Amino acid sequence: MSASTVPRNGHPSSMHPAPGASGSQQDAAGDALGSRLRGSGVDTSHNVILYLEEICVSFDGFKALNKLSLSIDVGELRCIIGPNGAGKTTMMDVITGKTRPDSGTAFFGQTFDLTRMSEPQIAATGIGRKFQKPTVFEQHSVFENLELAMRGPRSPLATLFSRRDRATGDRIATTLERVRLSEQADRLAGLLSHGQKQWLEIAMLLVQEQRLLLLDEPVAGMTDDETERTAELFLSLAGEHSLVVVEHDMAFIAALGGKVTVLHEGSVLAEGALLDVQSDERVIEVYLGR
Repeated sequence: MSASTVPRNGHPSSMHPAPGASGSQQDAAGDALGSRLRGSGVDTSHNVILYLEEICVSFDGFKALNKLSLSIDVGELRCIIGPNGAGKTTMMDVITGKTRPDSGTAFFGQTFDLTRMSEPQIAATGIGRKFQKPTVFEQHSVFENLELAMRGPRSPLATLFSRRDRATGDRIATTLERVRLSEQADRLAGLLSHGQKQWLEIAMLLVQEQRLLLLDEPVAGMTDDETERTAELFLSLAGEHSLVVVEHDMAFIAALGGKVTVLHEGSVLAEGALLDVQSDERVIEVYLGR
């Protein structure tokens, strides 16, 4: 899909808090921004939720991404593999607004031009990212972590006077059950196992109602049982959410099934079913070995 065919009348490029605004003004602007972006919706009428086309990113002459093009369908579970330095992390940085591409286009649905948006704006549209090392509020309970993660006004006054309603409690309880943390609801997050912290962070994305989940090496450091449970969780989420999973564990990727994209030197080297890419001579040469 070329950039010229993507409607540009929906990008929120003007939705930035005013420079020099006070903290409370910025909080209010951020709350208003989130409401406006979520209310405007994401156009996925072509059944594609993410478009990357000819994305280039260079750092001091090194091409981290070199005309990278790929698309993710609505509800798809896509695995991204490749050697270190292939561009996997930079790709996710571009999608989430952490890194600006030198050239190319990146769209969330046909509505939002990600290259013209800030990180908070992109998160507000429905894109969530989980890094390899889980980041949770360790001195708060598991339940409280999800309360803090939920969308809504986050100004100091709003937080101080907020009250938990029944719908919020039910939604958190349902999410905890889904990630198998119901029995840990009152436990401090810092006391969870590594795998449980990973599930908690995924739950935090779910209560934020993110439509596209970017998951960086989610089973690194997990036990075999935790890895198996994570595969089951991701398969249950596919369809309801779109997932992009960056991972090196081939057994885990095999358990997920679906399409696999192999990155090398900042561009797509191969794409298809896992067995197909595993038998590709180019993939064997640069990544899997013989």
